[in-house]
Amino acid sequence: MEVQRENLDEKAQALLEEKEADARMRSYDGPMAKVIVVLLCLWAAFQVYFTTLGAISAVDLRAIHCIFLLLFTFLLLPTYKKEKRRRRLPPLWDSLCILLSSGCFLYLIFNYDRIAMTGGRISDFETVIAGVALLMVFEAARRASGNLALLALLFLAYNWFGAYLPGYLGHNGFTLRRVLITQFWGTQGVLGTGIGVSATYIFLFVLFGSYLKYSGFSKFINDFSLTLVGQTPGGPAKVAVLASALMGMINGSAVANVATTGTITIPLMKRTGYKKDFAAAVEAVASTGGQFCPPIMGAVGFVMAEFLGLSYTLVMLAAIVPALLYYFGLLLAVHFEAMRLGLSGLSKENIPQAMEVVKKQGHLVIPLVMLIGLMFAGYTPLYAAVFSIFGTFAASWLRKETRMTPRIILDATVEGAKGAISVGVCCVIIGVIIGTVTLTSMGLNMGYLILYLVENNNIYLTGLLVMIMSTILGMGVPGVAAYVIVQAVAVPVLIDAGVLPITSHMFCLIYACLSNITPPVAISAYVASGIAGSDQTRTGLWAMRLGIIGFIIPFFFLDNPVLLIGVAEGVSISSTLWSVFTAMLGTLGLVAGLEGWLLYRLNFIERAVLIALAPTLLYPGLMTDVIGIALLGAVLLLQFLRRPKEAAL
Repeated sequence: MEVQRENLDEKAQALLEEKEADARMRSYDGPMAKVIVVLLCLWAAFQVYFTTLGAISAVDLRAIHCIFLLLFTFLLLPTYKKEKRRRRLPPLWDSLCILLSSGCFLYLIFNYDRIAMTGGRISDFETVIAGVALLMVFEAARRASGNLALLALLFLAYNWFGAYLPGYLGHNGFTLRRVLITQFWGTQGVLGTGIGVSATYIFLFVLFGSYLKYSGFSKFINDFSLTLVGQTPGGPAKVAVLASALMGMINGSAVANVATTGTITIPLMKRTGYKKDFAAAVEAVASTGGQFCPPIMGAVGFVMAEFLGLSYTLVMLAAIVPALLYYFGLLLAVHFEAMRLGLSGLSKENIPQAMEVVKKQGHLVIPLVMLIGLMFAGYTPLYAAVFSIFGTFAASWLRKETRMTPRIILDATVEGAKGAISVGVCCVIIGVIIGTVTLTSMGLNMGYLILYLVENNNIYLTGLLVMIMSTILGMGVPGVAAYVIVQAVAVPVLIDAGVLPITSHMFCLIYACLSNITPPVAISAYVASGIAGSDQTRTGLWAMRLGIIGFIIPFFFLDNPVLLIGVAEGVSISSTLWSVFTAMLGTLGLVAGLEGWLLYRLNFIERAVLIALAPTLLYPGLMTDVIGIALLGAVLLLQFLRRPKEAAL
């Protein structure tokens, strides 16, 4: 069993290295290894201090953050995938890249105020500086996320070839100097929103997630999930759903979550009796949803609050129902599949005692409670995150078995800083995309084009086009980075169509996250299928089917946001609760119809009725609710009437 587990871990690591840059980092021998550890700790200390207590301008913070990001990218990420990973010193080309990138951004730090005071006038030398910096950013992005670098290159080229396009997508064209001023010397390009998000929220919450991991929080999640649902039919799959949801919520990386928790949950599901395609899909879907699951939402919620100018509490409340329905649908799917296949749960001797788990590991949840409590008390997410990091260390010392020693703290800090590199570089290159969108008014033009194509401003057809756009832009990109791209390009389209801003952001966020399980890329499903040994295409299709509620629920709050708590004005708590209840019934009907099981096996007519009634219950409205509940009651009655036959059979 141990050998099999080791083989699975190696396989998962290989798959992760293929898809995630963070997993294929170089390792160094000798003094260089110690130098890198010191630099990573220095970076972590800089970020913690200057995002909380220290005083520094936004431009300087972002530029220094860029220097660290590019430094570690060229030190740790290989130039090409099959490069030798173990070294004593970095290659000459990487050393040159470090000098060039650091020199360019240091020059910006010392000269930015002077150039800003002249209205952005730059010399020929400063034009060259900007061009070299942009080349270094693209080289770093190529290593961290090749697909995103290619997408950013297309956007950058649009600054020039857009002058030759007709209609809404065309513009007057821009000079090289103008583009470089926007992309490097202004705050709309590489030093814009993307890097601002990375330098604050992303770094601190990745670091917080690393501290939680090293404190033993992930083991607590797994053990506690086992006590809740381990003995129920299909228990291992339900444990995978709960554990992956909670871990994905904290680390914000669906792919990394699949590769870590999947090596445990997928074999367990297969041994229980689930087919390998189904087991892989369950893990992929569960890990993906964590990115929009409150209270942490993989740090995306804090970014959304910043863009909207709202408190994080409002964003978190708005995300509760979509996440609830998503995971409720997934739990129902694995339960009905277990009933259909006649699967049982784990035996009692394999389930830890609930009180023992709480007694020995329950204190590890204190940092999470502290984080939420501080934010509700009015502290900023950044302060709450820093306090929670220190709170994790303090909580770990409440029991001897979980104490974080200096060595563990060092490992957690180093891993946390490393974990912020790849997504940080993605945020830097996203600045090129956002800079192009801003300079060329591409976001507005895309909105005008879609509204022109959609007759009578049909909000649902507009939503369909935006869904496709959001899913494509989010493919192969980390969750936070995907959202930053989508909010710049797709959100304005929905707002122009008359959708509320927070509804537009939530709509686009969900589809950007679900691109992880959307073929043909379906990166989370791909990694899960590799662990399970299943067919990639079938796993991707199963993942879409299991996550179906996530694909359709955004359309039901598009023009009636009663399902987004706190968004719709003049809606009572009782109306919201009723809408949530009926939406859960609709989710039950849809999943039961797709799985072919409710109380007993469903016939074709019953399945068709359940699938048909789902939209009536998902859509908030009294008349539709009455129709849906009546149809659901009729199917349940038929199931009860057929019960003796089923029992005899």
